[in-house]
Amino acid sequence: MLLCLSPAWLMKVAASGQEGEASLLVSKAVSFYPGGLTFLDDFVPPRHATYFLAGLGPESVHGREAAELARNLTCPTGASAELARLLEDRLLMRWWLSQQSGVAVPATLAFTYRPPGLLRGGDASPGLRLVELSGKEGQETLVKEEVEAFVHSEALGDASQVAVRLSGWRWRGQQTLHLHLRVELPAVVNTVLTLLEKLEEEESVLVEAMCPPARLPLPGSPAPGPELAVRICAVVCRIQGDRPLLSKVVCGVGRGDRLLRHHNTLPRTLGVALAQCGLEEAAQVALLRQRIKEAAEASLAAVLALEAGLSVEQRGGRQVHIDFLGVDLVLTVTGRTLTPAVLKLNSGPCLEACGALEGMWAAPRLGRSVEEAAAAPLVETMLRRSGRHLMDGKQLLVIGAGGVSKKFVWEAARDYGLKLHLVESDPNHFASQLVQTFIHFDVTEHRRDEENAQLLAELVRARNLKLDGCFSFWDDCLVLTSLLCRELGLPCSPPAAMCLAKQKSRTQRHLLQCQGPPWPATSLHAVTCCPLESEADVERAIYQVPLPGVMKLEFGSGAVGVQLVKDGPQCHEHFSRILHDLKGEVDHPGIGLGWGNAMLLMEFVEGTEHDVDLVVFGGRLLAAFVSDNGPTRLPGFTETAACMPTGLAPEQEAQMVQAAFRCCLGCGLLDGVFNVELKMTGAGPKLIEINPRMGGFYLRDWILELYGVDLLLASTMVACGLQPALPAHPRARGYLVGIMCLVSQHIELLSSPGCRETLQALHDKGLLRLNLLEEALIPGQYEEPYCNVACAGPSLAEARLRLLGICQGLGIDRPNYPVVHFLSHFK
Repeated sequence: MLLCLSPAWLMKVAASGQEGEASLLVSKAVSFYPGGLTFLDDFVPPRHATYFLAGLGPESVHGREAAELARNLTCPTGASAELARLLEDRLLMRWWLSQQSGVAVPATLAFTYRPPGLLRGGDASPGLRLVELSGKEGQETLVKEEVEAFVHSEALGDASQVAVRLSGWRWRGQQTLHLHLRVELPAVVNTVLTLLEKLEEEESVLVEAMCPPARLPLPGSPAPGPELAVRICAVVCRIQGDRPLLSKVVCGVGRGDRLLRHHNTLPRTLGVALAQCGLEEAAQVALLRQRIKEAAEASLAAVLALEAGLSVEQRGGRQVHIDFLGVDLVLTVTGRTLTPAVLKLNSGPCLEACGALEGMWAAPRLGRSVEEAAAAPLVETMLRRSGRHLMDGKQLLVIGAGGVSKKFVWEAARDYGLKLHLVESDPNHFASQLVQTFIHFDVTEHRRDEENAQLLAELVRARNLKLDGCFSFWDDCLVLTSLLCRELGLPCSPPAAMCLAKQKSRTQRHLLQCQGPPWPATSLHAVTCCPLESEADVERAIYQVPLPGVMKLEFGSGAVGVQLVKDGPQCHEHFSRILHDLKGEVDHPGIGLGWGNAMLLMEFVEGTEHDVDLVVFGGRLLAAFVSDNGPTRLPGFTETAACMPTGLAPEQEAQMVQAAFRCCLGCGLLDGVFNVELKMTGAGPKLIEINPRMGGFYLRDWILELYGVDLLLASTMVACGLQPALPAHPRARGYLVGIMCLVSQHIELLSSPGCRETLQALHDKGLLRLNLLEEALIPGQYEEPYCNVACAGPSLAEARLRLLGICQGLGIDRPNYPVVHFLSHFK
């Protein structure tokens, strides 16, 4: 993040192959480092900007130069003069808000001179009247009739004053406001006529109701002192999925008979401001906070809808998008209901007000603010757009296409502008039609991975593929991918580390030897286990591993064949059954049988099960996301339910993250996105297994939804040797609770066309999240989940309750599949 204090520190250079666009280069800037360190840096050669945000408001000293710098850049841009002109056009925004979102705006009469095209067509709200003028002179009769009708209309409500002002880009930031009593008709008319003479094309004269300050507490209660008014600034940010999110609310309080502006009031929180005006009842404050949130987010949603309909020229460039919005509101009373009304929109002052309030928390004696910075969601959006820009056009080789649960990979790649080349065993795989290059190659015989890596490297060179990276999201292909990266000189964790993590017994036995330093030793998280290749190994393991234990495939995935065994006979029985039923890849494709069907016996540990998804770059932890799993249907371990974010106490969550990270480092996994399964026991986190790839099932989808972080994008960036810029302490924006559906338990339900259509319809309406994990409804002894159904909520309890209701309504909950029990850990 670089701060440029002068336009001279930046320069635009024509971009090759992109006519009319330019790259932005930085030759000098202020740089920022942890601990409050700042430096004035000169860059030789100049650095390429990957995101640009310029101050374009009336207070900007270099507004004109900044506007020119922001125009038609190749990098993502968060503001432009063209969009700023629209945002700060008070009439246009009120007209658009009243049309699109139903947000309350002050009653307004507008005299427009040759209005812009965006103001033509459509019906304004009852309180917003547009009068289009053919000229600026000879309008006395028309103005008098319109003003007289307006000041006597019911739309003004209890307002005793009206304000007359000029509206247009030229007049932003200027004191052009004239206040009159509502009954002073001649004075209002004369002011309008005087201001009409100053109009240019696409400008207006507004006559608007001065919203009377809400008396707090509501009318009928004794006044706590002089009548006060509250001016509200809300900052709303565009987050993942182009959705608006209220970031922070800051208020100003002043006398009700005077105008409140950004720079003539002290910023304070909403709760403090309302309390100073006499409103302290918690339920009323919470309700008002929710109404402000709805109005502010609806405002940005309307602006984003407007932006979506604009041409590249109207936006100021192909890469220009509004990433945040300041919303100025005032509290009015409708009946006995407090209603926030939007006065105007801005692109800076509200964020500045939030910064001023946050600055007060910098004093050590005040302690630290518990709230997130107002700019935090904006910075996340900057980083996300910057990352996407860096990855646009990157050439990546993907090893293994996976199944239907990985369809999102190909959709996201197209969205991100990635150029994918695929190596896959199935010549008819649907993904073969969705990539730049398809290489049909048998990757299922993993005992020949070293040889296959050399052959694939030759194929890549023969096809002259200019690769930036190579990665895999499919368990079976991770070691092959690492070997191929070594052959091609591409970034990846070492093959030895991948082999160590892939073989479950080797993982545990290796980590048991990691006695430290650092402390606490990584060995604390490993559990006793024995590899099994023969009946003799089983007999020996019974005396080495405490029973009950867990028996599983050494290279397996999806919990297929994993079972709780209580004694020696059960160990022998399950070992024999797996050796007979699951001999090779053809018996159950995609679960690692290409590595053989060796097994292991490991100690069973009591506790709650959790997933930790990590992003690691250069041996440094960039981000971690912890989720909780519900109890399984013993003696099997197929996943039943999950929730995110974790319900663990913060200290336990930190223990989980550190345990997962140290286990990865202990195995030599230094670069990548990894999924680590652990249990939280009375003695702390215990490792179940490491999956040295992006988390499967629903995890990528959930993390993207709750945190705005795309593990797929992070995976591709790491594969290209680029460090993803991720929030160090991400905060979830809600909760998700999900349940797995199994063919063995729900085949009648899932095979019903009506049920599947209902699930899809509920998903499309946003009432649930549906993640299909398998394509066909094939019953069998060794099954994997068919789909995951999840519900979101502002609290864990609400998300859980919604999911339970849907499961009971659709028939997912049944005596042999008790959803209440599976959700019992999520409290």
